[in-house]
Amino acid sequence: MSRIGRQPVAIPAGVTVRVDDGSVTVKGPKGTLSQPLMASLGVNVEGASVVITRADDQAQTRAFHGLTRALVANMVTGVSRGWEKRLEVQGTGYRAEVKGRTLTLFLGYSHPVEFPVPAGVDIAVDKGGKITVAGADRQQVGQVAAVIRGFREPDHYKGKGVRYEGERVRIKQGKKA
Repeated sequence: MSRIGRQPVAIPAGVTVRVDDGSVTVKGPKGTLSQPLMASLGVNVEGASVVITRADDQAQTRAFHGLTRALVANMVTGVSRGWEKRLEVQGTGYRAEVKGRTLTLFLGYSHPVEFPVPAGVDIAVDKGGKITVAGADRQQVGQVAAVIRGFREPDHYKGKGVRYEGERVRIKQGKKA
């Protein structure tokens, strides 16, 4: 049996888990998330925990057993504490600012890059050029952070660009005379 799939998911106070036909819905202070289920998997809410069970021992069912448990655990964490990714903007003249629901990035192009913030995600920019992407859905937070980073990935010769906090960029030596 799956080592991950058989572990119960603890439900913190203020979070409710509901199982409808073919989907799991998790509701908490940060929002509501829903995930469809595979037909051969069962979800049981037992007191303050959620247990994922499987009906058969086929390879695909075993693979989805651990995946479903991880997705439910991520939804519970997202609606209770939330997820966040931090990005750094590095480079002379590079900066970011948020106006309403639009993130404006000045990344050395001839024009500013404007990114409309999707629903369910909050973006904040502090004075040091750090961008914080936060939300309840882990996948959406990671995707938005990756899109922002993709506007100007870190340069391997000068180190300029948008990078994840703590990301190490190896600086190449360049040409020698």
